[in-house]
Amino acid sequence: EVQLVESGGGLVQPGGSLRLSCAASGFTFSSYAMSWVRQAPGKGLEWVSSISSLGGSTNYANFVKGRFTISRVNAKNTVYLQMNRLQPEGTAVYSCNAFRGGDTYWGQGTQVTVSS
Repeated sequence: EVQLVESGGGLVQPGGSLRLSCAASGFTFSSYAMSWVRQAPGKGLEWVSSISSLGGSTNYANFVKGRFTISRVNAKNTVYLQMNRLQPEGTAVYSCNAFRGGDTYWGQGTQVTVSS
């Protein structure tokens, strides 16, 4: 059974940091590129960042460049999103996504709330 389980969300003050994790199982993790996406209340899905299957290439949405870092440890079947200098507009459910060709898997998401 394929599973993507996110963790690390929570409540953080503006300017604070969080590190999200996404643990994968049930598929060959190292063969899949991974992404983080988010959905704010009342809004659609928004792509945040992606990393290639072996971690050699990363991409970021303009609104997170310089503040967020995506990484992965294939030996642990885990992808991370380090989020620094969070702002209230970063409040959303953050989900990870695995993709390779026509295959795609989704996690359930973890809530991040940025508020004082």
